[in-house]
Amino acid sequence: MATAATTPHSAAAPRPMTKEERKVILASSLGTVFEWYDFYLYGSLATIIGAQFFSAFDVTTRNVFALLAFAAGFLVRPFGAIFFGRIGDLVGRKYTFLVTILIMGFSTFMVGLLPSYNQIGWIAPVVLIALRMLQGLALGGEYGGAAVYVAEHAPVGRRGFYTSFIQITATVGLLLSLVVILVLRTWMGEQGFQTGEGWPIAGWRIPFLLSVVLLAISVWIRLQMHESPAFKKMKDEGTQSKAPLKEAFGQWGNAKMVLIALVGLAIGQAVVWYTGQFYALFFIQSILKVDLLTSNVLIAWSLILGTGGFVFFGALSDKIGRKPVILGGCLIAAITYFPLFGALTSVVSPRLNQALETAKVQVVADPATCGSVFDPVGIRTFTAPCDVARVSLARAAVKYELVPAPAGSPAKVTFNGKETPIAPAIPANITAFTTAAGEAGYPKAGDPTILKVGGFFDALGNAQALKAIGILTILVIYVTMVYGPIAAALVEFFPTRIRYTAMSLPYHIANGWFGGLLPPTAFAMVAATGDIYYGLWYPIVIALVTFVVGLLFVPETKDRDIMTYEGAGVRR
Repeated sequence: MATAATTPHSAAAPRPMTKEERKVILASSLGTVFEWYDFYLYGSLATIIGAQFFSAFDVTTRNVFALLAFAAGFLVRPFGAIFFGRIGDLVGRKYTFLVTILIMGFSTFMVGLLPSYNQIGWIAPVVLIALRMLQGLALGGEYGGAAVYVAEHAPVGRRGFYTSFIQITATVGLLLSLVVILVLRTWMGEQGFQTGEGWPIAGWRIPFLLSVVLLAISVWIRLQMHESPAFKKMKDEGTQSKAPLKEAFGQWGNAKMVLIALVGLAIGQAVVWYTGQFYALFFIQSILKVDLLTSNVLIAWSLILGTGGFVFFGALSDKIGRKPVILGGCLIAAITYFPLFGALTSVVSPRLNQALETAKVQVVADPATCGSVFDPVGIRTFTAPCDVARVSLARAAVKYELVPAPAGSPAKVTFNGKETPIAPAIPANITAFTTAAGEAGYPKAGDPTILKVGGFFDALGNAQALKAIGILTILVIYVTMVYGPIAAALVEFFPTRIRYTAMSLPYHIANGWFGGLLPPTAFAMVAATGDIYYGLWYPIVIALVTFVVGLLFVPETKDRDIMTYEGAGVRR
């Protein structure tokens, strides 16, 4: 049987995978699926977790804290990339991402066991945030290790195809977490899932506890793997970097390539990825007001139908190059986001789509009394009536127009000319504005025109659902277009001696910060303008920046021999 050390890398002609190469891909991909599953569980259950660990606060505040704890996992990912990337370049790929999966698995399992705020007080949220940060650190080291490990086993001319299986893992991890949650919710009922009523344990804890089984399988597989041949060759030749951080980021030639990889590839990929999966889910639930089951079913089907695109576009990049595929995906997404999300609204909530055109909602106020309501992290407190009204309308998913009034005029909100009083508290306003919006033509709670399905397979017999799934699948295909080749492109950017460190940082800055913070930032843009589509400017502008920078400065790397490449500056 071939070993990792003897896997051929010089043959450019396509050939079938060896048994060892299949094992490498399985070990790396399976472990990364489990890590993404662990990471996304929290995001999918953020509202329930907020009620469990931040119950000392009101509903709005606890949800904000829950989302901030989720964001903490994204914010620390670049630090995990630096820390574990350095270890990966010094010690080896295999053992580094073996450590990261152990940390991720432990952290996730402990969330399932962690007592609630009502049981142990403030210690509960503190420990929860610490566990989230451990998850983010681990994920920061995991992806780079898996991508480098697979790429360094792949033959020349096939790296895009081989690493595309790693790219599937994030989507499969998200899908797996959604499926487990849907099954448990259906089986236990909503009350049993949230509180454990009638069951030995609350259902929301079970997905976290199940991760220990997935962890054991992944560790067992990875322990049987060999070190990557590129790292072994470098170690045998004594050409390892003694200071990978200093060499990667302290030398301008390498640091320049990190910046080009970040801006010319990674940030555009990140915003397209998060728009096509996370923001689409957020848009359906929070803005179009689709119920949790239906929105998850729609996203799950789009992921199932579109996931094959990762392998297709990864393999395509082996033939035509990484740049055309990734930059093409960024450009197409930027051009079509507005019409696609508009079509999604018209299909999922036709009455809302009509109301956006016919209902005239105005916030009439003295401009001097209106401030900025941009609040991407959800921690600001608004007291001015103009600001309270605008934030309340945005959270109620009501499109509004800000109309200047004479100096000293009190702020007021009108629905088709009829005034609705502004209450001091945002929750009270949301209730009042939702009622007024319903009278002005917006869909009311339980509106039969809003898309609703009874189960996973029910969607296939619903014409309205099939149209929505079709639109969402297009968004997922954009995701596969930019994400399928990205691992190969980033791996090929840097020499073996600093590869783990140098490729991990731009990837996790892009996906942890630019991508991970996209949903709250986009919604803050919606709240600030009153336009439910305005948040799309965030991914559109960044995707276009990547397209321009990538076109001008990113070298094509598909034919680069990563076994011998030592870094050569920017080449076009």
